[in-house]
Amino acid sequence: MVGLCVLIITLVLPKQAHFRFEYEKGKMWMQKDLISPYRFAIKKTNAEIEKDRQEISHSFPPIYQNNLEIVSKSMQDFNADFEIEWKNPLISEAQKNKYKAVGNTLLKDIYNRGVIILVKKHQLASPNYSFNLLTNNIAKYINTIDVHTIKSGLTYAKLKIDQDQSIKNKSWLLNLIENHLQANYIYDERLTDKIEEDALVNISVTRGVVQQGELIIARGTTISEEIYQKLESLRDTFEENAKVIGNRNVVLFGQFLLVGLTVILLVIFLYLFRKDIYYDNRKLFLILMIVTCMLIVLSWSIKIKLPSVYYIPYCIVPIIIRILFDTRLALNIHLLVVLIAGFFVPNSFEFTFLQITAGMVSIYSIKNLIKREQFLVSAVLIFCNYFVAYLGILFVRNGSISSIEWVNFIPFVFSVLFSLLAYPLIYAFEELFGITSDVSLMELTNTNMKLLRDLAYKAPGTFQHSLQVANLAEAAIFKIGGNALLVRAGALYHDIGKMDDPQYFIENQNTGANPHDTLPYEKSAQIIIQHVNKGVEMARKHRLPETVINFIRTHHGNTRVDYFYQSFLKNFPEQLVDENTFRYPGPIPFSKETAVLMLADSVEAASRSLKEPDAQSISDLVERIINYKLDQNQLINSDITLKDIEIIKSIFKAMLIGIYHVRVDYVLK
Repeated sequence: MVGLCVLIITLVLPKQAHFRFEYEKGKMWMQKDLISPYRFAIKKTNAEIEKDRQEISHSFPPIYQNNLEIVSKSMQDFNADFEIEWKNPLISEAQKNKYKAVGNTLLKDIYNRGVIILVKKHQLASPNYSFNLLTNNIAKYINTIDVHTIKSGLTYAKLKIDQDQSIKNKSWLLNLIENHLQANYIYDERLTDKIEEDALVNISVTRGVVQQGELIIARGTTISEEIYQKLESLRDTFEENAKVIGNRNVVLFGQFLLVGLTVILLVIFLYLFRKDIYYDNRKLFLILMIVTCMLIVLSWSIKIKLPSVYYIPYCIVPIIIRILFDTRLALNIHLLVVLIAGFFVPNSFEFTFLQITAGMVSIYSIKNLIKREQFLVSAVLIFCNYFVAYLGILFVRNGSISSIEWVNFIPFVFSVLFSLLAYPLIYAFEELFGITSDVSLMELTNTNMKLLRDLAYKAPGTFQHSLQVANLAEAAIFKIGGNALLVRAGALYHDIGKMDDPQYFIENQNTGANPHDTLPYEKSAQIIIQHVNKGVEMARKHRLPETVINFIRTHHGNTRVDYFYQSFLKNFPEQLVDENTFRYPGPIPFSKETAVLMLADSVEAASRSLKEPDAQSISDLVERIINYKLDQNQLINSDITLKDIEIIKSIFKAMLIGIYHVRVDYVLK
């Protein structure tokens, strides 16, 4: 399984040699003097290329077509409409012809100069701009100031008409001219864009050349803008050359060594600190699958030349591992995955810094998952980390606020949004691999769950006891370290087996009658003991996770039902007794969480028997119960220390005193 994981990751990673130098603008070059190994061109920065593009766009003259048909048709329409619109019989035919001649002359003069509609995008630098006018495919270079717009053409016509005193009906003639005046210099957007596009395509992306053997940067020199661009050009040239002349098999073997070392370190970590995962093929497969899938996505994004690798939701890995397993494992896996990725992404130090800090924030922000809203809070905190870290990198690199391109922060927004996919993925992994996450435990601790509602209805005393046990156990495990949600869920369900015969358990007896009074001691003991097996059956029927069922199985360990055992010995001293009849089947607790629940269950149940509870009696009770469990070797399989037990005792005492201690009555005087 591990070998297959290493093989898949090695095969999908980009196969090219990696530039061995790391550098940042504004930092000092701490390597030895860098001499150019070969001749290469210095590439322009994106800002320089964009500046060249803007200059071409602003300086490139647009193309206009001189449409002679418009002029001819406009003149014909004017003469036709003149005859139709002329309705003044008092004016002589000679005067009428003069009106017509003046109109034709004005239109011809305006069209001869040319009528244009200005294009706003070409007026960015100046209201007037030069353009190429094509008349029958013959170009002429002129400026818009030398031609008419429709507005200036009408102004010219009005001025001429006003100067001619022989024309009496001036406004009528001007209106008729206006109706037949239109642009005859037509903007050819398609041809303009095509020629401009051809010019932009031919923009040079380089500026200057570094010769072979030339010093690029000396040790101790600050990396300036100019030197930084030379280093970037050298790196791009090196990686391009490596694709052509590099030995692919050597690169493949190098990747195999790096990935193999990283995965082996992960396996060693699991063997030393999480043997439960190391020996569980299901969980081990899940972890390796998550790691492999994330690196496949990274490789895919590099191959398709995604605009930024920061679109990839790298924080989804630590979130999933943290929710399904624990904080330490999540951090360890995230570090190893980022280290592998750092070999293949551009600006690897920047990438590694951003992803490691973001991963740490994502893990810390859901350390104790109590509410679903923490996913959204975590997403906000991750984005804040990206924003602050990347902003700091830009300040260090550029030394200027004005040069920051805020659009570069957009990939982080998408990355954070994609990281919310962790929630449905967690549910899918739980169903496929049988793992119980904190999200599922939160659902199980909801007292409106069917099993808990049934318990509250059928065995209300047991339900109240379970709530108190949950409070005690949760407080204790939170203090000594452990999964508080898991303990609470286990405590709420540990006694569900009592629902079958609730009247046989003292906390549910509210009529004063005790059904055990009519039963043999062996039978009573078996009824009490059977609530464990019944609870397990009931839990499995309702598909509770095995991690919760373990609390049902272990909360009494293999202790005796001492009340009925001692009663049998006292009343039948002459009879032989099979002690197993009075003993729970076990197993004993095998984790810190199950051990804490056993102690909380025993202490809470025993505290109900105190007639007049006070601080001393409660303290003595807690000491006696917990010491008895120790003497019975019930905690030898759980990873709980003597220091933990002392902390547990103090917490139980404080909480029980708070529950049972008699308050002082205050009388108003």
